[in-house]
Amino acid sequence: MAGAALADEVGFSGLSMGLLAERLGVKTPSLYKHVTNQADLTHRIAVLALNEFADAIRDAIQGRSGRDALVAGAHAMRTYVLDHPGRYAAGNVARVHGPDDPLIPAVQRVLASWAAMLHGYRLDPDQEIHALRMLRSTLHGFATLQAGGGFKIDADVDDSFTWLLDFIDHGLMIHRHDPPPAR
Repeated sequence: MAGAALADEVGFSGLSMGLLAERLGVKTPSLYKHVTNQADLTHRIAVLALNEFADAIRDAIQGRSGRDALVAGAHAMRTYVLDHPGRYAAGNVARVHGPDDPLIPAVQRVLASWAAMLHGYRLDPDQEIHALRMLRSTLHGFATLQAGGGFKIDADVDDSFTWLLDFIDHGLMIHRHDPPPAR
């Protein structure tokens, strides 16, 4: 989708119908045959982004468990955000517009990918939502700070990311729920 590519290039906040029309070599009113307005364009980019994002995590963690799944999924997320900052931003601002909205299954796919990342930790089901929120918040913060040029200190960012993943892994291990052995 040309709008998604443009959002990645100019930044989500720089995306406009006029700029997209110029990029496509058409007059702005011609775009309205395909999208209703800027909000519709954003929504379509968000659905695309969330599906791509879910696929990236799913593909990265396939056949992995525990720390291996965490590391692979976290790297997939970071790579997606760095490669597609505009799309990723659109995915974070989109809101559901009814029960048939294609955003709903896209969000569900992302949540399923995140849950699969955590599956090997055998968390208590009551704690899983907290772990999902922690993981998303932490990785989102790191990746968006990096994408925005927020790490100015002269230290290797990859080393910091590894340190962060070690910290998350240790925290998840503390909350591991191992059922009592059968008698």
